[in-house]
Amino acid sequence: MNDTAALLVIVDAANVVGSVPDGWWRDRRGAAERLRDRLAADGLPGRTGPVEIVLVVEGAARGVESVPGVRVESAPGSGDDHMVALVAAAGDRAVLVVTADRELRRRVAALGAECTGPRSVPR
Repeated sequence: MNDTAALLVIVDAANVVGSVPDGWWRDRRGAAERLRDRLAADGLPGRTGPVEIVLVVEGAARGVESVPGVRVESAPGSGDDHMVALVAAAGDRAVLVVTADRELRRRVAALGAECTGPRSVPR
């Protein structure tokens, strides 16, 4: 594991947004933008040291722009497949995936990523 690189935090936007029944389904893009903005402002509580946050969006949320502190990636197809590819491309870098999706957690853990649930993200 590369201990000198910033922790790569990959956030499953659809899963995190969907974990709070606040009407997100009426404006998926807006919900993803609000999540992005909270991450940019607050980072990931409880994590010390440098982090690189990547917010993966799909479907109606595609096209959300990156902001300082949060890189947004629009998955060309399945968001889960895109997140798995990001973990695979990270090589020996430490990766944390934020999702409650059990199958996605299994897939990224098999590649060496740590996982945490949506509650770890600022609300």
